[in-house]
Amino acid sequence: MDPIPFVDAHVHLWDLGHIRYPWLTPPFDESGPNGSTEAIAVDYGVVDYLRDAARWNVRGLVHIDAGAVAEQALDETAWLETQAARHGLPSGIVAFAPLEDPTVEALLEAHAAHPHVRGIRQIVNWHVNPMRTYSPRDVTLDDDWWRGFGMLGRHGLSFDLQCYAPQMSGLAPLIQRHPDVPVILNHLGMPIPTEREGMTRWRYGIRALAACQNVSVKISGLGFIDRGWTLDLVAPILREVIDVFGVRRCMFASDSPTDKLFAPFDRYLEAYHAFAAPFSQDERRDLFGRNANRIYRLGLDL
Repeated sequence: MDPIPFVDAHVHLWDLGHIRYPWLTPPFDESGPNGSTEAIAVDYGVVDYLRDAARWNVRGLVHIDAGAVAEQALDETAWLETQAARHGLPSGIVAFAPLEDPTVEALLEAHAAHPHVRGIRQIVNWHVNPMRTYSPRDVTLDDDWWRGFGMLGRHGLSFDLQCYAPQMSGLAPLIQRHPDVPVILNHLGMPIPTEREGMTRWRYGIRALAACQNVSVKISGLGFIDRGWTLDLVAPILREVIDVFGVRRCMFASDSPTDKLFAPFDRYLEAYHAFAAPFSQDERRDLFGRNANRIYRLGLDL
């Protein structure tokens, strides 16, 4: 077991017999950003996660909204609280809420009443390419969505931001307006190296967000960069993210089990440790655990 404490900042847990997840429901095909999800369309609980992570010194994990049907968002939170009571994990919960809904504040209040809830995620990736987009329109352009985002702070909630590079600069003024809302950029900002000017747009976007001191970033989702990723391929992107945000605003995460579609769990952690080897012991402890503990307010003894 690796001795550095690992707080996995991005994990999905689910019980398919209890809650409905459309993206994990047949029929399966290759359309959409993940391709076919059939291989992971089975129950994935704390015990399953710990089996995958047996080689690593897991001290905590943060469950991130796993794409349940909207009407079961609170059911997912309640189920996760039962898992935390039984297993001591997850350490924190990032739940789902549709921020553009004019009645969203009641849902935010209900989520925040649960002891392990720390934030909200609503996937807002919009792309003109139907194989890449997660939604039929860019909700972040709606006044109602901006209003809903502004409610997060009064309930002590962070926001996990999963978007594409062209959306980032437009969101920076909103994020700057709400410095009390910690924003965690998911999956390195989801760069698209194969797209024309894709990396240029990504570089511009992450710098616009990094200028907001309340934004941090997760080093995760390597399979979204390239389904056949290698450390040599992704290392320059990881290095640039850390250069732009600084070590104290970056955290490693597995994105398990979604990223198991592209490589085994251990391969991600091996890559992170190989990449981080030149960093100091203090910096590695920040990247693997202490930053996630602080940013998600987990209260773990690391």
